[in-house]
Amino acid sequence: MRLMIAEDSALLRAGLERLLADEGHHVTAAVADADALLAAVTADPPDVTVVDVRMPPTHTDEGLRAALHIRRTHPQVGVLVLSQHVEQRYAADLLAADTRGVGYLLKDRVARVEEFLTALQRIHDGDTVLDPEVVRRLLARTRHTDDLRHLTPREHVVLTLMAQGHTNTAIAHHLFVSKSAVEKHTNAVFDKLRLPRDDSTNRRVLAVLRFLGT
Repeated sequence: MRLMIAEDSALLRAGLERLLADEGHHVTAAVADADALLAAVTADPPDVTVVDVRMPPTHTDEGLRAALHIRRTHPQVGVLVLSQHVEQRYAADLLAADTRGVGYLLKDRVARVEEFLTALQRIHDGDTVLDPEVVRRLLARTRHTDDLRHLTPREHVVLTLMAQGHTNTAIAHHLFVSKSAVEKHTNAVFDKLRLPRDDSTNRRVLAVLRFLGT
């Protein structure tokens, strides 16, 4: 893959660049701020960008805003956002539009090299990747929403796995059930969340957005 890194910590930035190069990937740019990232993406769009949420000058949401801009202007570029802590609003903002090729991971997940590399590959393939801890916090935030309270425990699990970007086949494998059983649960989730049945909407995306509280 052709990758770009935006991370203001020089040590982490260099570590990521070395790790990815050792795995055979080509890091086309490794920058310390959002403006440099946007300029690099405009000049030579990569396959996937790895972006820290908080970068100079204010260290608040520069990285996230850059990631959202990339999603709008270069939808073919995958985006993996890294955050030190679970910041629910940022995750919800990132997933409020097209969720294909998007990921949100906590930085300590980078230390689990195989998980990190797998996440990059999934994003490159067009999947959605959410850190399990992010999903857990978002579920806790939305647990008391009226529609979500109607879901059974198994339907909650299925919706959680959907929010992590898993396909029905992957969910079936994870839960040791048939794909048809998963389809039954997902349809029940869609109905209980009162999602429209028409060709102009994606009920799966709408269910995840409802789950995230957006």
